[in-house]
Order: sequence, then structure tokens, then C-alpha cells
Amino acid sequence: MRFAINHITAPNLSLEDFFSAARRLGLTEVEIRNDIPDVVNTMDPADVKAAAEKAGVEIVSINALYPFNVWSGDLPAKALALADYAAASGAKALVMCPLNDGTKVSFDDLVAALTAMKPILQERGLTGLVEPLGFPISSLRTKAEALSAIDAAGGGDVYRLVHDTFHHHLAGETEFFPSRTGLVHISGVVDPAVAVDDMLDAHRVLVDGADRLENVAQIKALIAAGFDGVFSFEPFAEEVHALDDPETAVRDSITYVSAQL
Repeated sequence: MRFAINHITAPNLSLEDFFSAARRLGLTEVEIRNDIPDVVNTMDPADVKAAAEKAGVEIVSINALYPFNVWSGDLPAKALALADYAAASGAKALVMCPLNDGTKVSFDDLVAALTAMKPILQERGLTGLVEPLGFPISSLRTKAEALSAIDAAGGGDVYRLVHDTFHHHLAGETEFFPSRTGLVHISGVVDPAVAVDDMLDAHRVLVDGADRLENVAQIKALIAAGFDGVFSFEPFAEEVHALDDPETAVRDSITYVSAQL
């Protein structure tokens, strides 16, 4: 099993310190972001690439192009700029998230966006990692719908799914697509009081024995079905971000998850 770490796990660490922490954890694969923390808009991509090479880590993705399924306004320009940055920084893929504000986006518009984004990714040797969001207000909740759109856009060689354990649980999805999954995001929810439909990013912590999302069961199912890619920690909760020693917390979560398999 290959673990990775998303920079949102320890957003107070500089990029160099984040890469160093990953290596001390025995990890060689990382994800960087354009939000929390905003590496993309604060660092030159050549510097990011040099820092990754110096640390001996591979940038598996940049999070995220949003809202990728609304191909209008400034989105095409944002997509080009982020793809250029990914290529220049040495990142292998772009995570692509759908509109998540309660506005519906048609299937045809979803297909059109994937079709428009396809050559941008192809020309730069990038993979598009499509991440359905399971929130009730999301315009693309399920991996099944995402795959239908990818196939309609003829994008099977360019696009892969992100299986996010949090969003899989929220969407009530039961089907796994290991052969078409490029990345797995893992995080847990331990608050016993919050209803599933009310779960938000703020509830997402590192995975431990109190997890309500069945992370271990999801991970086992993916591995049993043949997924051999990366499981990347992606907790959004402020209490994780504020930890004095996030490295130890991640190590404990790795130890817990590994012991359950």
C-alpha cells in the first residue's frame, strides 16, 4: 500500500518543510495545492520542481481546477494557466472538482468541459483527476456519472477518477472503479453528532479507530479489486491544521490504517 500526503494536512509548513516531513514519514509522493496553502500563486513552478527534486519526492497532483464543469467565463484561462504550472512544476496530474454551490450543471455541459480540457492535458502530458463531490449541493456527486461523461467525451486515456473516501460515503455510492481510479483521498469523520448529509470539509480529520466513513473497508475493497495506486491523506479540519506535530499524527494514522489491512 502506497501512502501519500496532501499539503492541506500540514498547511503551516513551508513547501520545503512539507516535502521533508513526507520523506521522514517514508513517503515519496505528495500533493500540492492552489488554496490551502496556496503554493501555485505564491511560488514559481521552477522553484517547486527544484524543491521536489532536492527532497526526492514526486508531485502526483495539484489541487484543484474548480469548477471544471462550468467551461465559461475565466475558467478556460484558469485551466490553461494551472495546466502550464503543473507541467512546469513537474506535477503529474490536475485534480478537477465540480461546481459545489447548489447550481445544477447538465450532463452535456459536463461532457463539453471534459472535451475542452482534454487537449490541454494531452499537450502537457498531464492526467485529469476528476473528483466527484458527494455533498448534497454538488453538481457532480457520483463516480458513475463522471465515468459516463468521460466516456462520452472520449477521454478514457486522459482522465482518471479520484476516489475520495469522504465523498464516496456522502454520496452513498457502493460501486468501486479501481481500474479507472488514479488517486484515492483519505480522511475520516469522528464527530458522533453530525448527520451524514450535514458532514462538511471542516469535519474531516485523520483516520483512526473512531472513523465513521468506513475508510478501512473502502481501502480494503479497492486493494482487493486491484487498485495499486496512491492513498493520499487529505484532512480539512482546523484541529488537524493547528497541530504542533502533524508529522506524528500522520504517522499514527498510517500505523492504524496499515494494521487494519
